[in-house]
Amino acid sequence: MQLGIIRWISILAVLAVIAVTGSGFFGYAKFSQPGPSLSNRAVVIPNGLGVDAIAELLRSNGIIQYPVLLRIGARLYEPEAPLKAGEFTFPKGVSARRVLDILRHGKTVVRRLTVAEGLTTQEIRARLSATEGLRGALPAEFGEGEFLPETYHFSYGDSRKEIVRRMREAMARAIEKLWLRRAPDLPLNNPAEAVVLASIIEKETGLAEERARVAGVFINRLRRGMRLQSDPTVVYALTGGRGELGRRLTHADLKHPDPYNTYMHKGLPPGPIANPGLAALEAALNPAETGDLYFVADGKGGHIFARTLKAHNRNVRRWRRLQKDRQTGR
Repeated sequence: MQLGIIRWISILAVLAVIAVTGSGFFGYAKFSQPGPSLSNRAVVIPNGLGVDAIAELLRSNGIIQYPVLLRIGARLYEPEAPLKAGEFTFPKGVSARRVLDILRHGKTVVRRLTVAEGLTTQEIRARLSATEGLRGALPAEFGEGEFLPETYHFSYGDSRKEIVRRMREAMARAIEKLWLRRAPDLPLNNPAEAVVLASIIEKETGLAEERARVAGVFINRLRRGMRLQSDPTVVYALTGGRGELGRRLTHADLKHPDPYNTYMHKGLPPGPIANPGLAALEAALNPAETGDLYFVADGKGGHIFARTLKAHNRNVRRWRRLQKDRQTGR
């Protein structure tokens, strides 16, 4: 009788070992086989989530099918390596095992914020506030012309203050470098004045081949004590840096009594009117050597330059005729 009981116990023990072993092989196979996702998908893992919550988040996003496999795998497979927070891209059909590798050793998704040349600080501030993936408030105040327009990379959860710091430092480095190799005898007293002039150049022309020549015109006018008479400075005076005016300037606008109005005041305005890019900064500090003192739009996206007021007035009349013809549909 006792031998029979012992035999049955032995049989049951063997069956239990077989069952455990079999389920282990089954579980490992499920752990390593492709998951249910049908395409690459980015998922944000918030800070502070535990393994259970992460597994459920990934299941709800269609990345894994069985959260229990991820939970067990996290405890058995490299348990000393923590799961990271951030935004991760999970490939199509990724296995639970590969998911753990990504969460432990993978790189977070790189996002991009592109700041175009010539945006005002208020426009950049609005863009930063609306950029998804950044956290935190912006600094209470920052000045015009402090930021270098370019593409900035960041990860989900980076702070807005950090992006602002990087943009400021990029501008400071750029103007410091360019100032050291500026053309001799410029009528600019310091790098801050160079940024002011570059911001005007940035708003006057979007053509790369014109920047240095536009800069040359303004440098010539500064040397002669002439007013710059730049339309974009009037727009800035009227809008307070909020952006585009949305209409043509009038003769009354040109008489607007504001320190930024370079039709009313000689020299540079009190500060930048936008955030200039590297090319505009380079043009301001290395202008073309030219005898030009005037320019006006040519109707094709560029400008016609002139050395004398007589020639300039002729170009202005041509431009006005072109505008009139366009309005009448000729």
